[in-house]
Parts: sequence; C-alpha cells; structure tokens
Amino acid sequence: QVQLVESGGGLVQPGGSLTLSCAASGGIFSLYAMGWYRQAPGKQRELVATINIIGRTNYTDSVKGRFTISRDNAKKTVYLQMNSLKPEDTAVYYCNLRRRRGTVDYDYWGQGTQVTVSS
Repeated sequence: QVQLVESGGGLVQPGGSLTLSCAASGGIFSLYAMGWYRQAPGKQRELVATINIIGRTNYTDSVKGRFTISRDNAKKTVYLQMNSLKPEDTAVYYCNLRRRRGTVDYDYWGQGTQVTVSS
C-alpha cells in the first residue's frame, strides 16, 4: 500500500516563503500523478497544485505565480515551493497521490502539515 508523509509546514510572516515536502513509499512513484490540497478551518478541501507523470503542472488561480510544484522520482518526493505567502494561504496542506486505472482514479492522502501565515 502507498503511504505519504508530509513535512515542512510551520509559521511564516506574510510575504515569506516555505517549502513543503511529501515522501512516498510502497509504490512505483514515477507512475503516479501527485498533488497538493489544502483545507482551512470551516472550509472545504481545495486543490492547490498537481503534477503528472511527465511533469505537467496545474495550479489553482489563487496561487499561480507564487507556488511551484515539482517532483524528484529518484527520491520519491514531491515538493511545493510557496513564495509571497498571504494570510489566506493559512491551512492544513495535504499531499495526494492519484493512481489511475483506466478511467477510474484512486486517491491516497498524507496526514497533513499546518501552514500558518501571520504577523
């Protein structure tokens, strides 16, 4: 079974930067699409960024130009570089692994890491 472990969250001031990491185990990492989601208190979980098996990326509009998702298949790790952070970026960030079987997607999730943007 696939297991995901996030790290790198913490407290940062507005305008600052933070890098999140997600280490995967139990699968062939290079064959999976990866993503980052976040959930703020009282709100629905939302997609932040995705990266597919050939490195194609996608971002939600609110983070475009500020966040960068990347992957290192040799290290079985996906990263989220966050720059110019805003208070509204405060949330629990979750790593996502998507295994595609035909037209059906199976999602695996990490435990989450807290990101707080505040003065």
